[in-house]
Amino acid sequence: MRRAIFPGSFDPLTLGHYDIIKRGITLFDELLIAIGVNADKKYMFSLEERTKFIEEAFKDEPKIKVVTYEGLTVDFCKEVDANFILRGLRNPGDFEFEKAIAHTNRKLSEIETVFLLTSSGKSYISSSIVRDVIRNGGDYTGLVPDTVVVK
Repeated sequence: MRRAIFPGSFDPLTLGHYDIIKRGITLFDELLIAIGVNADKKYMFSLEERTKFIEEAFKDEPKIKVVTYEGLTVDFCKEVDANFILRGLRNPGDFEFEKAIAHTNRKLSEIETVFLLTSSGKSYISSSIVRDVIRNGGDYTGLVPDTVVVK
C-alpha cells in the first residue's frame, strides 16, 4: 500500500492545502492528514477545530484520514507505516526550506518526500496570511474551504 502523510499545523486549512490534498490523493492509496502538535506554538484554532475543518472538507474521500502527532515526522511515518511525505510548494522559498527538511528526513530514514506545486491561483495563500485577515476582520472566505468557520 502506498501510504503518505501530509503534515502541517493547518491553522487553518487553506485552499492551498485543499488543492495539494485533492491532487495528492490521486497518487496514493491512503493519505493521512497529519496535524502536528507543538506545545510551544500558539494556535489561532484549537486542535479540535482544525481536525473538524479537515474532516468536514474531506468527509466524502475514503482514502483520507485525519490524525494528530507529536515529535519528528519521520518517527510518525514509521509508526503509521507511511513511506511518503507529501508537501506543497508555493514559491522558491518554500522549495529551499522543504528541500533541507526532505534531505534531513531521508538521512534519518527511508522516507521519500513528494513535492507538488500549488496551483497558480492558490500559490499566494498561506495560513499566516489567512490568520492575519481573520484577526483584522477581513473577508477570508475566498482563501479557505467552506468548512473553515470563524466564530
